[in-house]
Parts: sequence; structure tokens; C-alpha cells
Amino acid sequence: MTLTLADFERDALDALTRYGAIACLSPAFDAHWQESGHMEEALALLAQWCNERKLQNFDVRVQRLEGRTPLLVVTVEATGTKTDTAVLYGHFDKQPPLGDWSDGLAPFVPVRRENRLYARGVADDGYATFAALLALEELEAQGIAHGRYVVLIEASEESGSPDLEAHLDALSDHLGNVDLMICLDSGALTYDRLWVTTSLRGVVNVELTIKVLTQGQHSGVASGVVPSSFRILRQLLDRLEDSTTGEVTLRALHATIPESHVLAATAIAKEFGDVVAEELPTVDGLALMGRDGADRLLRRTWAPTLSVVGMGGIPAPDIAGNVLRPSTTVVLSFRLPPSINADDAVAAIDEVLTHDVPSNAQVTVTYQPASGWVTPPLAPWLEVALEEASRSAFGRAPGFTGEGGTIPFLGALAKRYPKVQFVATGVLGPHSNAHGIDEMLDLDMTVAVINAIVSVLSAHART
Repeated sequence: MTLTLADFERDALDALTRYGAIACLSPAFDAHWQESGHMEEALALLAQWCNERKLQNFDVRVQRLEGRTPLLVVTVEATGTKTDTAVLYGHFDKQPPLGDWSDGLAPFVPVRRENRLYARGVADDGYATFAALLALEELEAQGIAHGRYVVLIEASEESGSPDLEAHLDALSDHLGNVDLMICLDSGALTYDRLWVTTSLRGVVNVELTIKVLTQGQHSGVASGVVPSSFRILRQLLDRLEDSTTGEVTLRALHATIPESHVLAATAIAKEFGDVVAEELPTVDGLALMGRDGADRLLRRTWAPTLSVVGMGGIPAPDIAGNVLRPSTTVVLSFRLPPSINADDAVAAIDEVLTHDVPSNAQVTVTYQPASGWVTPPLAPWLEVALEEASRSAFGRAPGFTGEGGTIPFLGALAKRYPKVQFVATGVLGPHSNAHGIDEMLDLDMTVAVINAIVSVLSAHART
């Protein structure tokens, strides 16, 4: 017996759709999240749905810490003799809409088109609560004696998980001896198999402000005398990145790519072609970075990169006057190789941005770092279990690849439980558009991933 799409539609789709309509933005994008109430609305919906599950012995509670976002904790007690804990992880906070969505779509007006559900947060990572509990429900429905499970659904992942460590500290005794961690917040190169993530890049978000005046001045009066804050920004960025090639020039942000990851990228490119280039909505004729498909996979998963993701202090074009602006603020997103410590990266970046500033302009900088992660070697039982899980749920062997994003929880748990086994997987495949417009959850993929997790948990119960 396996979960079907009809089962998912009956048991979860309505609640997931209602969740998709809630603008529960992560705190980085909603400073007043406590007052707005969207986070609490989503949390209440998810907790109620969890409480309605048919499990033998389970508990649903919300962990609250002063000044922190809440954490949904679902504990399913063992039905067999295994005493170790397996943790299943997801998050329910969301990215902002980003911009105008396509015709007929809107970020908080869920729309189903065939077997795809469009709404902000449904794929990243709202589906995870439903997937985790349905997998555990299916496990018990099949009469499989299992160990102890704790499902953790956090509310600050899209802000870099600043509340995670405090919650893990508070849960230390409750978690017990964790021997398996299943993360449901990762990606998939295709929808035809279970994809297992082998590495994740780290990230350092930087907010940099360059100030040259106490107030704006007529450009006919100040230009040519007062240096432009934007020009100083360009000079500082040139210290970090080659503006011709796009290569990050800080050596402290580079790492050696393990040979096994190079070979894996080569194998993927041989099977699928230039899969990275094919999934991106580039304009006609754009020359991409990277030599070929394998190189682009490695660039996306192991290369340090710099992206300008936000700017302030610059008027919109329709109100831009002839003024030398007093300051420019920019938000930079550095993606780091999985093996680079994010705090070390911050120190290297800070040295460049705050020392010997051009024209002695005033500079203020804040940082939000999160280290990457490399999966430890798979235990023999888990390697076999993943093979069987993908073949039973998808009809083919699993795929293994790195991902270019960041999930702070994996690194945090690895430090606390160095012997834990990891399965990082998810539904973020082609055109799922996490963080972009038109975010989409493929429902068939969702059901298949749930069935694969049931298979892995069944194998875990036998260890």
C-alpha cells in the first residue's frame, strides 16, 4: 500500500491551499511579524492539521522562546523497540512575493493548474509539514513498528535561521539520541526520481551603507567636488569581484572541490545535458558563465558568488531629480563553498569593506552568516534504503547532487550530532521558482517523495 494523489488531495490539499493564502513572511521581510499575526495564523492552521492525524501515540506542541519565532514540534513515540530519534525538518516562513506574478497567478491566491499548485511558500517549504506527517501516518497504517520521530517546523529559515540554535538548545533533552535526520527543504534536478542532496553552499548576507553627505545636494553644486557614494560602492565591489568575469577575488572564499563531487557533476551532465542552463529563464542570446554543463553544476554548488539583491537610497526613475545623493545602501548575498566557515568569510569580507575606504567615506556594515554543509558518508543501510526508496516510489535509482542554496539546520544538527545520518531531499525541481515569482508545487512529485520517505523510515526502523 502506498499513498496516492487522491489520498493527498483528501487529507492535505485543502489545508495546504489555505496555508498558501497566508502571507507569513519570514522576520527578515516582516519586521512586525508579531503584530501582523500572519505567522500565528499559519502556525495555528498547521498545528490543527497535525492534531487531526491518525497516529498511535503523538504530541503536537508549539515551543515559544522570548524574542524568538515559534517552533512547531510534533513528537511521535516509538511503536517498536528502537529508542533512537529520527528528526524530520521543514519550515513554514515564506519569502516575499518578489514582483508581479504571471497572468492568473498571485502570491497569496493559490491556484491549481492540473497537478501543480501555485502560491508563495507551498513548495518552499510549506508542503514539508504535510509530507512528514503523512509519511509517518502511512508507516503506521502499514503496520510497521518504528522508532521515535520528532518533526521540527521552524519559522525563521528564510531569514537565515537566527532562532534555530536557541530552539535546539531548549530541545536538547527532548530530542535524545538522534541517529537520522531527514530534511524536506531541498531541491531536485528532475521530477523522475528521488534526489538526495550531497552538499549545500553557505551564505553571508551583507548590508552595506556608504555615506558622503548629511543631506542630498543639487548635482550642479556638489558633483565634481563630493565623491559619489555609488562610485565608492563600485570601487569596494571591485575589491570583491572581477566585474568582467564575475569571479569572486577573495581567496578566503574559495575551496577545493572534492573529486567525488566533480565526478558526480560530470555524470549528471552526461545523462541530462546542460541541466542548469536549460532550467533558467534567460533572455535570448545570453552568454552564460561556465564552460559546459558539468562546470555549471559545480559553479552553482561549489563556487563562491556575489549577487546584489537589494538597494536603497536611490529614487525610482520617475522621481529621480538632479541630486547628488547622500548615501547608497546595498544588500549583498555571498554564496560560499560548502566547506567554508561563514564566520571566516565574514572576517575576510569585513577587512575589504571597512579598511582604507575610498575618499574616507563613512561605511557601516552588518552581516548575517550561515555556513554550508557536506553530507557525511552514507551508512550501508541508508545507501541501500535510498536505492530501494527511489525505485519503489519513482521506478528508477536515486540521483545525488549538490545544491546552491543554504539550509542552516543541517550544519547546526551536524555539529550537535556528529554521527547522525542525513537525507536532504525535496520537491524544488524545474520551474518550482522558489524565492521567485510563480512558485509552484508539483503534486505528483510531492506524493512520490512522501512514499520514498516512508520507505526510508521503514528501513530505519529495521536498523
